[in-house]
Parts: sequence; C-alpha cells; structure tokens
Amino acid sequence: SLGKAAALADALKKPDPKDPMPGHFMILRHECGDSWDYCVITHLGTKAVTEADTSGPNPARDLQDWHNDTLVNGPPWADFVREMGLGDNASKTASSAYNVSVYRAAPGQRDSLEKMLSEPPDRPNDTSSGNVLMQHREGSAWTFLSIARYNSWQDFGTNEGNTVAQANKGQGGWFKLRDYVSFHTDTASGVTSAA
Repeated sequence: SLGKAAALADALKKPDPKDPMPGHFMILRHECGDSWDYCVITHLGTKAVTEADTSGPNPARDLQDWHNDTLVNGPPWADFVREMGLGDNASKTASSAYNVSVYRAAPGQRDSLEKMLSEPPDRPNDTSSGNVLMQHREGSAWTFLSIARYNSWQDFGTNEGNTVAQANKGQGGWFKLRDYVSFHTDTASGVTSAA
C-alpha cells in the first residue's frame, strides 16, 4: 500500500510460528523489472499442506495492495542457502545483487527450456556467483523461476553488458531463450532479509 513499504518489509521479516521450517526464508526487494516490491521465498520442507487460517487478520494484510502465492519444487534448503550466499555467508550478501526471473514455456518446449535453464553458467561471460532453479507446482502462470546471485551490483552490471554484447552479435542466451518461452520477466533485486 502507498507509504507502507518499510512497514511491510518489517512485517514480512517476522517468521510465522506455524511455518513447517521456521526461519527458512529469504526476502528480496525489487530494484527494477517486474511489478512486485518484495519476493518472499519460504522453505516448506518436502511436503506442503495448506489450511484455512482462522487466527485473525494477517499483520501484512493492510500493508499490501496485492500478493501472489506460488508453490514450487526447488533444490534442498542447504543447496539454496549455499547458492544464494545465506547462512554463515549472510554478512557477505548485503551488497549482493539478485536477478529473479520467471519463464512460461511455449507449448511443447518445457523440457528444452528446463534443460537450457539448468545448464552451468557460461564462464567468463556469466558473472553470477550462485544460481537456483525452481519449478512451478501450483499458483502463478509461469513454469520456472530462477534466481541468479551476483557478489556485487558491479558484477551484475558486467553480466548485463556481456549479455547485450552477445545479443548484438546475434548470439547468446537472449536468442536461445526465444526458442523456448512464450513469456518471461527479469527483476533485479537486493536482499532485504534472510535466515
């Protein structure tokens, strides 16, 4: 909601005591790209059950204009923490940049898109320092969500420059991606909170 961005961030940082994996979350703050302000990733474990919440209003309810929930399959939490620079490395992520991307596979291209998104980074062109890929299970109208971590905004900028240089030559991931997707967005983000 208007004027409530800081209050919403504070509310989102408070773990829900009913979460199956308390303290396993990451909050990213939008810098440029898609229309969201915060992306909250919460680890639910290997099984997720949704139940009606009759405990009263959610503290964040009056602080937000809209929200969207999506259940995904992703890497084990330990792998996610390592790739995103969390846990023991959390103090080093304060200046990290993250790129959150969602992709909707074109009809008949899901396997090809997953294979492309799962490929190791193209070094030295790709300057990311961590990558995770998550697969849609229920919710939003996309197939995959990926998060790339960069050690700094400078590394992120270098990566963007490398991507543009490849595309200007008529090659690289920009062109390859258009063989497999009907829709995608990229959002540059900074980390707000992680546990």
